[in-house]
Amino acid sequence: MKELVEIIAKALVDYPEEVVVTETENEKAIVVDLKVASSDMGKVIGKSGRIAKSIRSVVSAAASKTNKKVIVEIDN
Repeated sequence: MKELVEIIAKALVDYPEEVVVTETENEKAIVVDLKVASSDMGKVIGKSGRIAKSIRSVVSAAASKTNKKVIVEIDN
């Protein structure tokens, strides 16, 4: 999941070198933490959170075979 979020985020932002993705896994969920430059936050979140919701949907669909919930958190 980490690689998928990283590829999507780097395609969206102006400063791809500042994209940092970390992944934490426990028994029930996988938490993917995405950090981008503060000037790129709007590009990752989108109007009314549409891009962020789309990223979460794609990751959720990719993780459907793992039987775990995937949580994508976007930080500055």
